[in-house]
Parts: sequence; structure tokens; C-alpha cells
Amino acid sequence: MSNNNGQKLAGKVAVVTGGSRGIGAAIAKRLAADGASVAITYAKDASAASAVVKAIERDGGKAIAIQADAADVEAVKGAVEKTVAIFGRRDVLVNNAGTAIPKTFETTTLEEMDRVIDINVRGAMASTQAALKHMKNGGRIIMTGSAVGERVSTPGLVAYAATKGAVKVFAQALCREVGSRGITVNNVQPGPIDTDLNPAAGDWAVSQKAATALDRYGRVDEVAALVAFVAGPESSYITGANLAVDGGMNA
Repeated sequence: MSNNNGQKLAGKVAVVTGGSRGIGAAIAKRLAADGASVAITYAKDASAASAVVKAIERDGGKAIAIQADAADVEAVKGAVEKTVAIFGRRDVLVNNAGTAIPKTFETTTLEEMDRVIDINVRGAMASTQAALKHMKNGGRIIMTGSAVGERVSTPGLVAYAATKGAVKVFAQALCREVGSRGITVNNVQPGPIDTDLNPAAGDWAVSQKAATALDRYGRVDEVAALVAFVAGPESSYITGANLAVDGGMNA
């Protein structure tokens, strides 16, 4: 990449959990375009993960894909260790892996609640703990939270919203413990973004679009741009922040 901001992350190593599709894939590609070597984790879809790696390599970047279900704490820790073994360091962690099971709370099973909590909270905590062992001054931990972690305007997302509220306060609390090491911790909160999981043409789309000030869904690259800024050197005094990229949904 020869553009001017091309190498803000030159020499840095980033891990993006859940990086095989949607927002995670866009984040991985953008961090690589900014010069980082990127490791993405994926749960099941090896071909999607490999497509992201190939796209990054085609543009002159460096990337690897590691199979690790975010609900499997040992696999998550292993992915961090593997990244350090291959790339020699660890500078940026984007805890992006997440899942939602939209339905009313009363019809949500305990298994479904456990899955959402295991991936969105427990997995993020485990990967962060593993990453901190290898992080030095200038390190960046970035959570992919959600607009509903702040304010919930639609029914059917009770368990998911609870996990994203947890992630928000997790980032705020952790920034106090690692700040003296020059490591920042921030929470990026997307609103409705057009992905396979929440398509702009889907059943839930009309009310979500109407709740934004811009009257449209966001694009994955609009989230990736904010993550790239928080991952870069210019955001060095931003920590413990909840950064909305939601088209004004929570305004």
C-alpha cells in the first residue's frame, strides 16, 4: 500500500478474533493495509478465513488464519501464543468475535444464553488475558462492543445486550490496570452495520435504519476505519472510551 497513511502500523502485529467475515474481515484488511501483520481467528469457515488472508496478501500485506472457536478458552489462548511464535510479538488485539441469538428473553434457552456469554464475554476476557502477557508499551486492546451495550431500542436482544454492556465496563475497568504500561483499552460500539448477520435488507432492518440519524445502515469499512485509528499511534491518549460508530442511533 503506497498511500500516506499506509504504514501507520508498520512493524506491528495485530490479532483480530472472528476475522473471517463481516466487520472482523474488514478490520483485518484495514489493519493490514495500514502496515500490520495480521492473524485472524475463525470458528468453522476455513475457506472464508483463507479468502481474507489471500485478499490481504494480494494487496502486499501479511496475514495468517488460525482456527479457534471463541467459546473455547484454550483454543483462544493457543491462537495468541501461535501468533507470537510466528510473528515474534503482539501489539494489537481486536476482540471482535461475537454472536447474537435474536429472540425474546423468555424463549431463550439456558444453552443459548451460555453460548452468547461464552463467546462475547468469556472468550474476549480469555484472549485479552493471554495477549497482555506479550504486550509492551504502545499496546492496544480494542473491543467490538455494540450500540445496544449502551442503550437498547429493539426487543429480542436481551442476552446479547447484557454481554455488550459487560464488555463496555470490562474495557473501562481494564484500562485502569494497564494504563501505567502504556497500553490502551477501548470499546468500539457499532450500530446497524450491513453484514451477513444483520443485512440491510433483512427482517429487522426497517426499524434499525429508522433509529439512526443518517437513515441508513453503516458499512463494515466505516467500523474498520475507527478501529484502525484506535489501533494507531495518533490515539495514544484515548483509553477507557466507548466510541460510537452507529449513524447517530444513540444520539
